[in-house]
Amino acid sequence: MDFNGSDIRSADVNGSDTHGGSDTLVGPSSDDALPASATAAVKIVIVGGFGVGKTTMVGSVSEIRPLTTEETMTQAGVGVDDTVGVERKAATTVAMDFGRISINDELVLYLFGTPGQQRFWFLWNGLFEGALGAVVLVDTRRLEVSFDVIGRLEERGVPFVVALNTFPGAPSHPVEELRAALDLPDDVPIVDCDARLRESSRDVLMSLMRYLYSLTVSPEQP
Repeated sequence: MDFNGSDIRSADVNGSDTHGGSDTLVGPSSDDALPASATAAVKIVIVGGFGVGKTTMVGSVSEIRPLTTEETMTQAGVGVDDTVGVERKAATTVAMDFGRISINDELVLYLFGTPGQQRFWFLWNGLFEGALGAVVLVDTRRLEVSFDVIGRLEERGVPFVVALNTFPGAPSHPVEELRAALDLPDDVPIVDCDARLRESSRDVLMSLMRYLYSLTVSPEQP
């Protein structure tokens, strides 16, 4: 795993490393260590179509250096990946993104960003295992790339919120029009966000946590 400030080396049984020195194995820096006060951890998945900002969101909000699996896009993807609207995108996630954020002293969220291209969607099975909920990032310039994503979440029964990511020149639509276009139930939250900003991304995650909590409350309760 990619830790900020880490210097992990391969060591033999005698304690000497492969570089000829005697350094011991070094783990994550103190800044990346899990807070001692943490008592609960929740797995959250960040999903969306190709190029909607999933890697950006994980990177902006993570309190540790995020793990990414971005690779340069090549000619092999021409005719396979739908790049309409994101023609200038040069890299893509091929496995997952990973980050962590502490909501308070006791609650920690582990964030897993999924690949957006459909040819990598077979990886979703493992990434969704144990997930409590999801954030669906949406680019209002390309609503159609979100249809299959939302459909897969509904098939899996995974609760989610929809976050409308800010892009230059993106059209603005009334929330109810977007809800109808995405065929969303009335109770699914739709929020605005700028995935580049930590505070905005954190607000999206808080909206998801509030929504998940509301689902645990009996309808008879106030």
